[in-house]
Amino acid sequence: MSPITEDLQSTFQYYEKTFKALADQKRLHLLNLLAASNNDSICVCDLAEDMGMAQSKLSYHLKILLQANLIIQEKKGTWSYYSLNHDEINNVLSEELCCLFRKSNDEKTINSCSCDN
Repeated sequence: MSPITEDLQSTFQYYEKTFKALADQKRLHLLNLLAASNNDSICVCDLAEDMGMAQSKLSYHLKILLQANLIIQEKKGTWSYYSLNHDEINNVLSEELCCLFRKSNDEKTINSCSCDN
C-alpha cells in the first residue's frame, strides 16, 4: 500500500524518517556502496573497511537506514549482510511525492503526475 493513500500526517511522518536517513553523507555513501556492489549483499565487515570507520559507528548508520526501510539486513552465521531495499529506493525516487507538492489546478502538472488523485 502506498503511503500516499494513508492519512496525511502518517504520510508526512513516513517521508520525514526517510529523508532524515538520507540527509547524511555517510549514509548516502553506504547506499552508494550497496548500489555499486557486484554482489547481492555486502558483509558489515567489508562495509566497515570500505567506509574506514569502526563497526560501532557503522552500526549506528546502518540502523537508521534499516529503520527507514532503505536497506535489508540478512544474518549469515555471526555476520550481518546488507543490501538495498530496491522497492523502497524506487518509491522514494519515484514521482509519488508529486501529489504532496504540486498544485492540483495546474492541468499540465496533473497530467505529468502518476499518482491517483
